[in-house]
Amino acid sequence: MIKNYIKTAFRSLLKNKGYSFLNIFGLAIGIACAALIFLWVENEVNFDSVNVKKDNLYVVRENLPLDTRVFTHSSTPGLLGPAMVADMPGVAQTCRTTEGDISYLFSIGDRSVFASGRYAEASIFSMFTLPFVQGNAATAFAQVHSVVITQKMVKKLFGNDYNVIGKSVQVDGKQSYIVSGVIKDLPANSSIQFEWLIPFKVYYDQSPWLKSWNNNSLKTYVELKPGVSVETVNKQLYSYVQQHEPKVPSHTFLFAMKDWHLRDDFKDGKMTGGGQIEYVRMFTVIAWIILFIACINFMNLATARSEKRAREVGVRKVLGAGKGLLITQFIGEALFLSILSAIVAMVIIAAILPTYNTLVQKQLTLGLDNPYHLIALTLITVICGLIAGSYPSLYLSSFNPVSVLKSVRLKTGGAAFIRKGLVVLQFTVSIVLIISTIIVYQQIQHVKNRQLGFNKDNLLEMDLQGQMGRHYDVIKQELLNTGFVENVALADHSPLYSGNNMSGLTWDGKPADSKVLISMRYVNPEFMETAGLKVVDGRNLTVTDSVQEHKQVRVLITRSLERLMGNGSAVGKILRGTGDTTTIVVVGIVNDFQYGDMNTSKSDPVMFLGVTPQHANLLYAKLKSGNDVEKSLAAIQAVMKRNNPAYPFDYRFVDDQFNELFATEMLVSKLSTVFASLAIIISCLGLFGLAAYTAERRIKEIGIRKVLGASVSGITGLLSRDFLQLVVLSCVIAFPVAYWAMQNWLKHYEYKIEIQWWVFIAAGVAAIFIALATISFQSIKAAIANPVKSLRSE
Repeated sequence: MIKNYIKTAFRSLLKNKGYSFLNIFGLAIGIACAALIFLWVENEVNFDSVNVKKDNLYVVRENLPLDTRVFTHSSTPGLLGPAMVADMPGVAQTCRTTEGDISYLFSIGDRSVFASGRYAEASIFSMFTLPFVQGNAATAFAQVHSVVITQKMVKKLFGNDYNVIGKSVQVDGKQSYIVSGVIKDLPANSSIQFEWLIPFKVYYDQSPWLKSWNNNSLKTYVELKPGVSVETVNKQLYSYVQQHEPKVPSHTFLFAMKDWHLRDDFKDGKMTGGGQIEYVRMFTVIAWIILFIACINFMNLATARSEKRAREVGVRKVLGAGKGLLITQFIGEALFLSILSAIVAMVIIAAILPTYNTLVQKQLTLGLDNPYHLIALTLITVICGLIAGSYPSLYLSSFNPVSVLKSVRLKTGGAAFIRKGLVVLQFTVSIVLIISTIIVYQQIQHVKNRQLGFNKDNLLEMDLQGQMGRHYDVIKQELLNTGFVENVALADHSPLYSGNNMSGLTWDGKPADSKVLISMRYVNPEFMETAGLKVVDGRNLTVTDSVQEHKQVRVLITRSLERLMGNGSAVGKILRGTGDTTTIVVVGIVNDFQYGDMNTSKSDPVMFLGVTPQHANLLYAKLKSGNDVEKSLAAIQAVMKRNNPAYPFDYRFVDDQFNELFATEMLVSKLSTVFASLAIIISCLGLFGLAAYTAERRIKEIGIRKVLGASVSGITGLLSRDFLQLVVLSCVIAFPVAYWAMQNWLKHYEYKIEIQWWVFIAAGVAAIFIALATISFQSIKAAIANPVKSLRSE
């Protein structure tokens, strides 16, 4: 019997090649889309899962209460980690590291490599899963001047020499370090990334400010003992820093590793539950929706062609086949088609995976050797087969054999109603995706095109490395002499980012309980013109305003800080640090500019202080507009090689950094566009098949109409009308759903667009046009057919 069913399934496929292609290809696209999305989702939810102790690892965060909000950050005092181990029984160990990436030049002989890493305590090797391929964790930091590097850095620094333990490397042309260990390269979905680790003691001994409870400049990681409640430790941590330094207003708490990547979104000091997890949920839903749309195609085409198999059902019932057996047969056929679709989907995925990886900026693999991937693929295939075959099997198995064998025309009203409902559902979802894609793109462009208050275009940023600070005056003049550079300046942080900040400044008239977070920027006088900032009152900084040369500090402030200091001009007003005798004199006012979170509508206050070349971190060059960028970069590189030959020419354009701030949103926009397009394609495949079936079913009616004088356009309109009505109904349903969904999405943004009515009209017109183009092919084909052939049997 099973053999007979398999033969029947094959014959049906071969007899109806077009129908089979639409079913298999439609399902294959759906499965391929879903599989690609699930690969991305898997990578996201498995962030940091390489760490065996993931469930017990935390990073310490602080909540700083301000006048307008609670500011959450990860900078902590240098004394916090050891004190927690001593005072809190639930803490197994802690690890202090420097914040962010520190880049140094590593040299051995005539080979040099510029690499980024961190200073860290030895406990990092026992807390985090960092497998050693050379050396071991116990002795890695036994010597102060030792360094642990990754396999990737070994290849860059030592070439094919993999036995590197005990070899000496020079760091930044100053101190020599002994390679004490080599660890496996970190996976891309790890929150902690580095190419080297140096003992924290080196940094600690060079940084006296770390010995204060009133200075936040480190990351503190914590491992709790098994079974210890994080809530209990957080109660101890809440006022822990104040117990050591009462003037500190912040409250500390533990933030779990499992949430670092997915739920790193805080508002007023509390987790919102949002973050990357929202996009994971959204694309998971989209994956299942696309699969469902593909299954709808199968159901529609199967029920539409029911008359073709009516006699087969009738004969089988007369010969004793029960309804259950027939349901099993048709479900089996659906599963067979689903398996074929899954095979085609794997071929599609293998072909487009490299392009997809470029799009999502990951290194995803199909991984069919992974049992979890095989199980997931099997489940998707079975689910698709069951969903796609469920209604057709119930419908076909319910035919009355007497009516079928007497050639009584089947009543298909109920089936036709369900088919129309499924078409409406398909296009409703597709139209919602189209509208959502347009609005996501509009929001991203709205933020990217906002006025920032400074000019990011043609602004080149370089790390101040090696001898660049010492040779700054020469470098500056040579850059200007190239003819490609308009201005040169120094700073400690990019204008796009928050930089260092403090909340302890006071001034006359400031309420005693007021807390204002002020970003501190160290720049030289040329920075304002180079970055396109304007001094709107008072004067600019001068070389003699450097904070290293005066106890009385002269500064520039932004308009937003001036407004906080009271009415009138702030030029000449004095600010003071809490408990500090140093006076800060305002000599000029700068226009507000946007930095940090680009989705907010306000500009936070900034203070600019003078800096000398020896204490700056970044060099900026403003390129002249209209020049060839490649020639400009070549000229700048030549200057850098002459004055800082040991270091590679490493640069960044600020406008590229700006675009990177929207990396997640841009990815969402691109993926939404791709999957919305595929949803439309899948829907149109089904519509194409239904149009072909409708034209075939009404072939004799069309022949009679043509004989009686009907035009091609009239017949085309007749066949298209019903389908276009369904698409219009889809628009009516989709518009309010899309509006509601996008309004909820836009709530996350303070600086946002207003949803425009024309977006819905454009999406509706596009859907109607696409549907009309799909239907018209079959309609015109039927309309121009020879009526003699269709009426020959009458």
